[in-house]
Amino acid sequence: MSYQPIDEPLGLAVHSLPNPQDAANTEPLLTGRWKLIAIMVVCSLPVIAAYFAYAFVRPQGHAAIGELISPVRPVGTLAGTALDGNSRTLASLKGQWLLVSVGDGSCDAACQRRLFVQRQLRATLGKDKERVARVWLISDQSAVAPALREAMGDAVVLRVSAQALKDWLAVPDSQALTDSLYVVDPLGNAMMRFPAQVDVAQAGKARRDLERLLRATASWNAAPA
Repeated sequence: MSYQPIDEPLGLAVHSLPNPQDAANTEPLLTGRWKLIAIMVVCSLPVIAAYFAYAFVRPQGHAAIGELISPVRPVGTLAGTALDGNSRTLASLKGQWLLVSVGDGSCDAACQRRLFVQRQLRATLGKDKERVARVWLISDQSAVAPALREAMGDAVVLRVSAQALKDWLAVPDSQALTDSLYVVDPLGNAMMRFPAQVDVAQAGKARRDLERLLRATASWNAAPA
């Protein structure tokens, strides 16, 4: 049998060329996506800075006195009552570092010592002290002496239930709320505690921990309390 060629036209597949208008529309779309990604990165910087700060100041040997609270404890909707009777959420203090002392309203000698250490720690931070607010959280309904109210100056003073404070500040079962001074970051996270009763050397270590936190998060702008 001999081979018989079949005369048929060849089929050609024709692919359309890119439309110049479509290409022009793609460029703004890509630009918009990159802008969105950039915005997301910028918004996440405080969180990244926080994790960097926690790693940066992690206590090692005798180099620091602060104890990290891990995981960090968000303040959530926790609210307190000011001495004038007005309610205020602790989340309203976000945007600045908080140095927190806890005690009862009668404030005995040990309580007054904590408030003194708290004030002195902030004062030793120099120009960075404006980024740190003093907060005294009163865990009962005891009256506060007028002289003590005046001595607190521009500190934030709120009454908050003891149980709510224990839950937020993650106080170990072996410790009392009054055993520590607490550090809260600008996002409202309780993230570090210091011994409330410190000597001169320990106070120096606490100051260095605070300085490292503030230096590592220098890009965070303080907001007024």
